[in-house]
Amino acid sequence: MNNDQRLVIIGGGPAGLATARAYRQEGGRAHVTMLTTEPYAPYNRPPLTKEYLRGEMSRDELQIEQPEWYGENDVEIRLSTSAAAVHRDRQIVETEDREEIPYDALVLATGSEPIRIPIPGADDPEILVMRTIENSARLQDRAAEGSRAVVVGSGFIGCEAAVSLSLRGAEVTLISLEEAPQKERLGEVVAERIRGWLEGYGVDLRMGANLERIERRDDGYGVSMEGGDTVFAETVLFGTGVRARTGLAEAADLEVDGGVVTDSAMRTSAPGIFAVGDIARAYNESAGRHLRVEHWGDALEHGRIAGTVIAGGEAAWAMAPGFWSTIGDRTLKYWAWGDGWDELLFEADGESFTARYGKDGILVGILAHGSDEAYEAGKQEIEAGAPFPG
Repeated sequence: MNNDQRLVIIGGGPAGLATARAYRQEGGRAHVTMLTTEPYAPYNRPPLTKEYLRGEMSRDELQIEQPEWYGENDVEIRLSTSAAAVHRDRQIVETEDREEIPYDALVLATGSEPIRIPIPGADDPEILVMRTIENSARLQDRAAEGSRAVVVGSGFIGCEAAVSLSLRGAEVTLISLEEAPQKERLGEVVAERIRGWLEGYGVDLRMGANLERIERRDDGYGVSMEGGDTVFAETVLFGTGVRARTGLAEAADLEVDGGVVTDSAMRTSAPGIFAVGDIARAYNESAGRHLRVEHWGDALEHGRIAGTVIAGGEAAWAMAPGFWSTIGDRTLKYWAWGDGWDELLFEADGESFTARYGKDGILVGILAHGSDEAYEAGKQEIEAGAPFPG
């Protein structure tokens, strides 16, 4: 692409920014336009449930790139701008304000949106979710010393936020359908470790609980579970997962199957259109199959690949997906294909531990706490399809 052409990126998260960054680094000369629905340039989201929520990090420190980076790299960033449609026949992105933006290459980096569970009262807009700076700031404002908060969901967002709220001095109850935190994904032995961490931070766990309804009260909410138990709190946070924003891709008649289907270079079924980040169900060369992941590091990798390819270089997704989760002062480090396991090998040395996951006799995942050497080695073993050491 030359400087008379246009690269348009829809989405202002890590995948979109990584695309623009790699494109420029690889010598791409086309005009680059990024559209983001938020009023901020791309920022780090992981601290929203941790350092930022606890008041240990300022808003400015969340920025991925300094403001001057965009001008220095000739990247036009359009804040508070939503894409309404992609017109493939005319190679046009139409915004909600009916502006038409032409493209020669288009990258969909629309990310995910939080899920609200379908029970009475869950649609109350004052019940919080966690995705943006505003979400975290509102939760921070409400979680004063001695206040009461309910966190629904025992995924990593729920666990991280529950501990951060407790550290702020709130009385925190975590409610989850799971019998133990992350039991389905990580196995019972790891889940019990996480349970101990949460309880050690004073979080009241209500596991294996099915919510029936949430009722607004004068001083907050009554969160009712099956069996008649009700927890009262001034604040309720849903950490109940996310849903990929694939609407634009579907309306543009791209191939969508549990995510926007791409090859290992992030190309979709339509010429000139790429998909990266949470929405992509991309082919992974090492795994030998399509995967959809929702991890920060993989969003950056997807963007790097797309930007490199659009600039005329060669790149393909072959890295094992992975993430870190910090629950208070405990950090879990994880590599895994993420589409299931049938055996687990757990090894502990005091507080440190390693869990290895196998499927059909092959190593498909590794989780480590305080075992960095095993964690680093595990990535290469997973990508190489090493046998499970069971």
